[in-house]
Amino acid sequence: MKLFVKGLKAGIPIGIGYLSVSFTFGIMAISLGFSWWQAVLISAFTLTSAGQLAAIGIMTVPFQYLSMLISQLTINLRYAFMSVSLTQKVSKDFNGIKRWLLGFFMTDEIFAVASSEKTVTPLFFLGLSVMPWLGWTFGTLAGSLMGSILPDLFVASLSIAIYGMFLAIIIPPAKRSRPILAVILVAALLHCALRFLPIFKEIPSGIAISLAAILSALLGAALFPITEGEEAAK
Repeated sequence: MKLFVKGLKAGIPIGIGYLSVSFTFGIMAISLGFSWWQAVLISAFTLTSAGQLAAIGIMTVPFQYLSMLISQLTINLRYAFMSVSLTQKVSKDFNGIKRWLLGFFMTDEIFAVASSEKTVTPLFFLGLSVMPWLGWTFGTLAGSLMGSILPDLFVASLSIAIYGMFLAIIIPPAKRSRPILAVILVAALLHCALRFLPIFKEIPSGIAISLAAILSALLGAALFPITEGEEAAK
């Protein structure tokens, strides 16, 4: 039980951070025509900020199943790598359905905290996951309910706040590394081209996101390769 409480305490700052971000997601979902309960179910059963943001845009267009599949695989593939990495630190009793739960609750912040532990036990990881999940789910609920009663102009202005989270993620590393800045700019330009140039108008939005991410990453890997020595130093 002590391990569960330790994880619970470690997850409180993550849950508080998710509360504000998911509040904005709930407002954005309402602005796109989703009901409050649909927004809550999306957050409760996916727990992926970037994936959800891409998904609700695609879901407003009927029959975009392939676009949804490709975009979600591209955006959320990193969680699979994080989960595999963390399995090297889990205790021996972390098996069966417990590993499924590890994959479900895996986020960037939960991975960062869990990977700092010498050994990750099921109770610690469960405790660590509770507050982020509650923060993300109930933040979405609060945002979607508020989005139903707030003026449209106010909702539209709050809907762009979620992009601030992504800017907060990419700006610090971009300031430290020119290669990362170059890859970010290429990805942004590619996505703008795929979305707004008439020649690419038939490409669904989800596939446009995936293409921009994959092509910019490949270009970055080709132009700015990281050697084994550099990776070990990091």
